[in-house]
Amino acid sequence: MNSGRRQNYRGDEAVLTWRAEVGAARTYEHTASHEAKKQGIAVWVTREVAAAWAACGAFERVAFGYLAVSSALIGVFAENLAHPMKLFAVQVMAAAAILILCRVEARVAERAKQHGGTLSAKFWRFCRHWYPHLFFLFCFEELGKLVHLVTPGWQDAKLIAADYWLTGVHPAVWLEQFATPARNDFMQFAYLTYFTYLLVLGGVLYYRRDWRGYWSVMTYSAAGYAIGYCIAILYPIESPWFAMAAAWHGSLQGGPFTAAINFIEGFGRVRGAAFPSEHVAGSVAALWGAWRHRRWLFWVIAPLVTCMCVSTVWGRYHYVADVLAGMVTGTLGYVIGSWLMKTRGAVAVEGQPVRGGRGQ
Repeated sequence: MNSGRRQNYRGDEAVLTWRAEVGAARTYEHTASHEAKKQGIAVWVTREVAAAWAACGAFERVAFGYLAVSSALIGVFAENLAHPMKLFAVQVMAAAAILILCRVEARVAERAKQHGGTLSAKFWRFCRHWYPHLFFLFCFEELGKLVHLVTPGWQDAKLIAADYWLTGVHPAVWLEQFATPARNDFMQFAYLTYFTYLLVLGGVLYYRRDWRGYWSVMTYSAAGYAIGYCIAILYPIESPWFAMAAAWHGSLQGGPFTAAINFIEGFGRVRGAAFPSEHVAGSVAALWGAWRHRRWLFWVIAPLVTCMCVSTVWGRYHYVADVLAGMVTGTLGYVIGSWLMKTRGAVAVEGQPVRGGRGQ
């Protein structure tokens, strides 16, 4: 090979080597860039989740605790469900929605502090404070699919026997002798007042910007409900409405409140989840909240709560044992919630100073 050809050959080799090195460098840069983007995304997600968690308070801790327990039960007893993965996915989405809401509200609130109050900040603050009511409804409606997660059969016979042992009669059947359209309608009215206790108490505290009081009340309720939901999953009770249907001498006739209850029950009735009574548990938790944070309101709603407890048996929705258990779980919710509200970060955003003191 002459010197010219040898030089050309070496030149070609040099070009090929250079191209290979450039290609390798580009591949390395592309891979490094891709990995950097992945790491960047991972860092961003981690940072956002941490920020969302920091924006959560005691209420969210209870909510996430219940979702974790119920999800674990779904995983363990998946063979008892028709669509366990669907239910598990719904649980995950509920938790994600709470985290996103808390993060967005915290970010908007921070910007509002820097640039002054905005309509957007008020909107997200409203959503952040009032979503617990939707969460309670979500959990209760979901119980209709979880009541036989652990135990396949209904356990009503045990509570029917317990009621008879306690009272010497079957209470809902015995109460039929006092039924008149006017009394029935009053009892259904009392039953409907359940939906107002937490709304009114929360509304008063929200209006007064008593954020600690507000989240205390929501946490009492969340803890009481969570205990009741878990018991309902482990111990399925159908309620007298179904289990004792053959014992009734007729339907309870009444006026507009009876018609309203029949309409609501027609669309939202959950078969099961009767023990303990979540109506009673939620009402007792709210009653404790009123006693601690707005004493005057306690004296207003206490008679209504008493009538509401009676109406759950009168209307054939619950056994006496359900009512007693609801009182216990509602009180436990208050005790546990009070302890949680003493922990660090119980209220993510304190807001403005409270106008008025305890019991006012």
